[in-house]
Formats: sequence, C-alpha cells, structure tokens
Amino acid sequence: MIREYLEENVYEAFQKRIKFIFEEFDNIFVSFSGGKDSGLLLNMTMDFQKKYYPEKKIGVFHQDFEAQYTVTTEYIERTFERIKDEVEPYWVCLPMATRTALSNYEMYWYPWDDKKEDCWVRPMPKKDYVINLEHNPMTTYRYRMHQEDLAKQFGRWYRMSHGNKKTVCLLGMRADESLQRYSGFLNIKYGYKGQCWISNQFKDVWCASPMYDWTSQDVWHANDLFDYDYNELYNLYHKAGLKISQMRVASPFNDYSKDALNLYRVIDPEIWAKLVGRVRGANFGCIYGKTKAMGFRNITLPEGHTWKSYTMFLLDTLPPRIRNNYAKKFNTSIQFWHQTGGGLDEETIHELEEHGYKIKRNGVSNYTASKKSRVIFLEQIPDDTDDIKSSKDIPSWKRMCGCILKNDHICRSMGFGLSREQKRNIEYIKEKYQSIEEMEYGI
Repeated sequence: MIREYLEENVYEAFQKRIKFIFEEFDNIFVSFSGGKDSGLLLNMTMDFQKKYYPEKKIGVFHQDFEAQYTVTTEYIERTFERIKDEVEPYWVCLPMATRTALSNYEMYWYPWDDKKEDCWVRPMPKKDYVINLEHNPMTTYRYRMHQEDLAKQFGRWYRMSHGNKKTVCLLGMRADESLQRYSGFLNIKYGYKGQCWISNQFKDVWCASPMYDWTSQDVWHANDLFDYDYNELYNLYHKAGLKISQMRVASPFNDYSKDALNLYRVIDPEIWAKLVGRVRGANFGCIYGKTKAMGFRNITLPEGHTWKSYTMFLLDTLPPRIRNNYAKKFNTSIQFWHQTGGGLDEETIHELEEHGYKIKRNGVSNYTASKKSRVIFLEQIPDDTDDIKSSKDIPSWKRMCGCILKNDHICRSMGFGLSREQKRNIEYIKEKYQSIEEMEYGI
C-alpha cells in the first residue's frame, strides 16, 4: 500500500467515513466492548447521527464476558442507561465458548454458563435490554457457540430483524494496536467499494473500522476535547504503572490478558476471589504467568530429555482433545517446513548454512512483502535453534514445547491463526444450514 499524506487530521477523516457509512448502509450498529476505542466510537457516531440523521436510530451491541472489573461493569451500565432511549440497546449475556490460556486441560470456558450459575463472577444484569437464555430474540444463536461466531451471527440476525437490508457493524479497531490488525487493513481486496476499513461477513452484512488509523494518543485527546465519559479502569491502570499498550479491557483468561491477572487481585479483590473459583488455572496463572512455568521466560530442559522427547512427554500428559489439537498443528508445521518452506531473510539463511543446517531454497514467499526466499529443511526438524541469532521464526521442537508450556492452544507463537476446526468447522455448518436459511428467510 502506498502511503499518502493528506491535509486532514484523523477526526476529519473519521467524519468523512461515518458520513459514507450513513449514506451507504440502511442498518447501523456499534459494537461496544467497554474499552476506550469502542466507547469513543460510540460517542462520536451518536454525535454525528444526532446532528445529521436524527430520524435514524442506531443499534448498540455489547458482548458480555461475565468476568471483568467492577468499574468496567459500572461504565457499561452507565453508558446504556444514558443512551437507551436514543438507540436500540442489546446487552448480550449468552453462554459462549471463550478461549482460555490458563489451563492445559481446558481450551474454553463458558461465560454465563447456565449450568454454573452458582459460581458466576457477577450477577446477571437486570435490564429490559439484556439478552440471555430466558430472553433471547436472537434466532441465529446456537447454544455455547464460539464467541467470534456469536458476534458475527448477531450482525446476521440484526440484518434479518431490520428488513433484510444492508447492515454494517462499527468496530473500534485500530491498526496501531498490533501488526496483525495493521496487515489486515492493508488488504483492500475484499473492501467495500475499495475501502480497506470495511469488510464483508455475510450477504449484506459488513464490518467497518472508521477509526483504523487513529493512535492511542488521538483517542485520549478526543475524549478530553469532547469531554466524553470513559471507563475509569484506565485511571487505575495508569496509577498501577501500566504502559498504554498494556491497558486492555478484555477477558482476563485469554492469551493477551493473562499477564495482567495479578492486577485483579490488587485493583478488584472481590472479583478476583470469584475468578479463582470460576476458571481452572486462574490462581496459577496469576502467580506463574510471567515465569518459566508458563513458558514466559527462557525455559530449561529437564535432565535426560531432548526438546523432542520433552514435547512428547508433555503431550502424553494432556487430555486426548487437547493433545490432538497440538499434534495436528505440530504435524502441519513440520510438513510445511519440509515441503513448502517459510520466508527467511538472507542473513538468516546464511547463518543456517554456516551452522551446518541442511536447507534448500524453494522459490519465493508470497506471504512476505519483500518476497523473501522460501527455505525448506532437508533433514529432521532441529531440536533447538539457539545458535541462530538473526531470527526466531525457525522451526524447532523447543518452539513446539513452548506452545504447550504457555497453554498457547492456537500456537500463535509458531505463526498459526485460528483454525476452522476450532470454530466448529464453518464449511460444514454452511452446507448443513444453507438450505434451511434459504427456505426460512428467502435469501
């Protein structure tokens, strides 16, 4: 993507984008998490709507993960009560499969699990606009569906319940939050009318991120400039000495948040006491989350083991479902590095050759911007590559072992993303329910 410097600030660019959204889409709703980005997006969108489209109501969707700070719950409730008469509010508290990085024995936990009501972290919100199992108009919901699928299927249901017209979900996603998000916005292939910040989910259902080029500084400047309400958790984070990049409003059990588990014990001890009894491994993760025990620092090899044998030993200790998940990803990685190869810098290739690794070039990698050479390993995958200093992106049994020790079920540290098997095999679901959907909704 060619970088262009425009004579407008991010707020002016946002105003143009939100105008485009209101002109192009019939149904608009904001995904509100309770964080700084989605909160600002909601406030600015409502300001625009009141000024230019007062006759058009927007929806507000909040996906509640049950386990969160008390001040976050207070902010969400305060926001909904303030805007409930001006928007269509949807506060969703339905059981859903949510990833956990705290246990080798559980890949998921289930917020608002109706079978574990006695150990919920907090009581079910009592508002007319709360959606739960007892009050659920969302016909596209499946019991204990994955959290990502629930969010997507809400958009599909919103379209169907609003005349099957063109629908868009507004997200507070920003490119500077991670390289993964940045690279996602670079791909304009599937953008709506050439806009890289709008992507398609279903027929006539889109997601848009009109703040994608904002920085954290921009967000806080706007909140201060317009005197918007925000989640006071950020004040507590600041007092605790966290960097802006560490301040996340997310499930405390996923792989992004587990390092900050100890803050719950300090900031919100009452909620912390309930977290310990809610998800297996919470207390262990709090104590050992930044130690060798969870693969955070350099792990050491037990005496008498190679990294391969230690990996096999750890796999044998796991439940079959978890073990098979890791084994499938490890086998995929091994096959990839033997047959296809990963893109490596010339410096790394020369270093591998100097250290005697049997490798071969296999064309160029289309996944790298600079078209790096693809490299395959001709012999067995190395036990470790500690002698290679120029890159960490080299296959080894030590790298695989680290995934197990960190409870990295997705194997992100090996370059994997979510598999559709983990998302309940989406192709199978599409085939199974496509004919039913066409008959029932005429689409």
